[in-house]
Amino acid sequence: MNWADYIKLISTIRIEKMKKMLIVTLLSLFATSVWSQYDQNALAILDAMSAKYKKIPSYSANITSSLINETEGLNEKFSGKISVKGEKYKLELDEQVVINNGTTVWTYLPDVNEVNIDDYDPEDDEISPSKIYDAYKSGYKYILLGEQNVNGRLSSEIDLVPNDKDAQFFKIKLFITQKDNSLTSWTMFDKSGNKYEYSIKEFKTIDNPKDSDYTFDASKYPGVEVIDLR
Repeated sequence: MNWADYIKLISTIRIEKMKKMLIVTLLSLFATSVWSQYDQNALAILDAMSAKYKKIPSYSANITSSLINETEGLNEKFSGKISVKGEKYKLELDEQVVINNGTTVWTYLPDVNEVNIDDYDPEDDEISPSKIYDAYKSGYKYILLGEQNVNGRLSSEIDLVPNDKDAQFFKIKLFITQKDNSLTSWTMFDKSGNKYEYSIKEFKTIDNPKDSDYTFDASKYPGVEVIDLR
């Protein structure tokens, strides 16, 4: 073997080693990325948050929501109050009142004094607080991104990403306080460019709530038009 052939052989060996090192590095990075999608630190925070609310039988809170689409220059804000008892809830907004007793949903529209009645379908319900508290447990990857100051409270920032690529929302961002594991705000991102932001304030537990608070009483709305969609 002459000197030129020797140099060529050494160069070939070095190139092959570099290729192998590159492949190993890429595989390591990929493995790290996949593992981080099931971040154990994020899971611990999510479990603590979920357990906190599971222990509270009933509560109420003021809630603010925003619909944002930066491309279309859309920024609509709503505010109201929500009260919850297990799977039951009552959401009171200026433009509508939504009441769910676990089997039936009433949607009351004050402007036209009309109520729509429908069967409750958990798959279509995007309002129920229990869904956001437990969403991470099935069908989502989760990762802890860091911490932020949200409304004066140091909070952990966690992203949930659905395993289903066809899911309506491709990401849900949660902010959970580090002090007491409270969920203070969350944002849902859909594929059309809309962001649905929610924030919770004045959270209070409710003692001895009545089941009647989670049904629609037509007698309290004289002249109401009832539209039964069941």
